Amino acid sequence: MVISKEISASSDGAQWQSIDWKSVEAHVLKLQMRIAKATREKKHSKVKSLQWLLTHSRSAKLLAVKRVSQNKGSKTSGIDGVIWNTDVRRMTAVNQLSRKAYSAKPLKRIYIPKKNGKLRPLGIPCMIDRAQQALHLLALEPVSETFADLNSYGFRPNRSTADAVSQCFKCLALKQSAKWVLEGDIKACFDKIGHQWLMDNIIVDKRMLEQWLKSGYVDKGLFYDTEEGTPQGGIISPTLMLMTLAGIEQQIKSTALKMGARANLIGYADDFVVTCSSKEVLVNDIKPLIADFLAERGLTLSEEKTKVTHIDDGFDFLGFNHRKYKGKLLIKPSKSNTLLFLRNLRELIKKHATIPVNDLIKLINPKLRGWANYYRHCVAKQVFGYVGHKLFQALWHWAVRRHPTKSKDWVVHKYFLNRKGQWQFHGWQKIMNMDCHFNLFQIAKVPIERHVKIRNAATPFDPQYQEYLVKRKSKRLARNSWKEPVPTAL
Repeated sequence: MVISKEISASSDGAQWQSIDWKSVEAHVLKLQMRIAKATREKKHSKVKSLQWLLTHSRSAKLLAVKRVSQNKGSKTSGIDGVIWNTDVRRMTAVNQLSRKAYSAKPLKRIYIPKKNGKLRPLGIPCMIDRAQQALHLLALEPVSETFADLNSYGFRPNRSTADAVSQCFKCLALKQSAKWVLEGDIKACFDKIGHQWLMDNIIVDKRMLEQWLKSGYVDKGLFYDTEEGTPQGGIISPTLMLMTLAGIEQQIKSTALKMGARANLIGYADDFVVTCSSKEVLVNDIKPLIADFLAERGLTLSEEKTKVTHIDDGFDFLGFNHRKYKGKLLIKPSKSNTLLFLRNLRELIKKHATIPVNDLIKLINPKLRGWANYYRHCVAKQVFGYVGHKLFQALWHWAVRRHPTKSKDWVVHKYFLNRKGQWQFHGWQKIMNMDCHFNLFQIAKVPIERHVKIRNAATPFDPQYQEYLVKRKSKRLARNSWKEPVPTAL
């Protein structure tokens, strides 16, 4: 009996290793494209039939289990303590992934710190619930993409904050562009979405949707019901939120046109801005329209954070400051984000006062590279230089504090190299019997490149955009080919 189980487990592991993932993804995409086509043609019965076919297909189950067991949060368990960290467990999960008699378990409530020091609640589903959500997300995403606002960029395939910022530039850069901006803030968007609206309007298996919405959560050993909202931590939650907000862009444009004005919405998840040629239309017509639209869905605008701003005064959106200087629009890293990044770097350096220099460089470089990559499409050269200078000062103080009895010349020769007139923080380590050289990533040298925005209507589930998206991805990978420094032999 024991031998039989061992053989079965070994077989499951080998089976997972032998899966042709390209074939699996191609089969799923083919069904998703059929769902999107039926959605565009408003054949709702066909959409539901194809969704059922997809969620019951082995390919979709394999892909769902792969995504939840090999993503960033795969090592965090739900209330049952289970994780799928072996090929045997993954294959077993695929075989057990069934709608029949399915009942969602309560979420595990955890808290993560926000920028303002407060705590954000997250609901962590069990692995089986994540897999079920991922499975039905495969069937829901083609519908969501078909209905999505053209200028909505968050939690959508092939879209990014860079696309949203590029659209802001397009709407605000010209002399005749809109001068007024409504900065929108939806109060607790994920936590307040009305369950009844979701049940009435989301085209997905209703029994499964209700299971996730009403699963409740466990916090410090106590169970709590969920009467509203979608859990921040659920795989399907961002798409449910996007579908809740879909349609608002066209209503805003139509309302502005009726009032003789021009307006554009740029959204990223639950953050959005509306640009308009008339302050009066923004305040008297568009803002009330947005409030009514949200109220139908159980949501409200934050009166404290929602405000109307002139472009000459500038506004922050997605970590970027947008402002016109003498008629010229400049988009830069926001001051608050720059100062926060520097504070985090200083805390990291202070926390690791005694580690080897090469280990410190290994900790700092990914953060520098990630931050630079986020901002390298805007007017950031001066800010990159400022960050590099402040980091140099912090590392100099770190080096001096480590050797209080040594001279400054000694510290310079130990930790810094002069390259073409610039001092560079560096370290050594023996690797494979060679003295290897570690360099700090030079953020000031990161090239600034214009981002090419995605076409508004492009979606991976429409055949006419397949070739375009493939070419766009390859070009983006080529542009991102610059890497952080690697150890080099001395």
